[in-house]
Amino acid sequence: MKVSMHQARSQLSRLGRLAWKGEEVIIARAREPYLRLEPYRERREPRQPGGYEGQFWMSPNFDDPIPELEEAIWNPKNLPDEDGR
Repeated sequence: MKVSMHQARSQLSRLGRLAWKGEEVIIARAREPYLRLEPYRERREPRQPGGYEGQFWMSPNFDDPIPELEEAIWNPKNLPDEDGR
């Protein structure tokens, strides 16, 4: 359902109930979608960092400098020189 900002102001309770029932409620500003009204839901459990240990492998030299790449970055050949050539 798409409603104007004015309609949303006057019908917020009704729109909130519709959103809780699963209906998509879009609030438009100047006839363009501006906001999406969604029900607030608590997270079921806090996110824990990690969990992928042992699932990725990185080369021991993964962060070693790559001379060819550094050369290409500092001395690009596909950009014009300072004099425009």
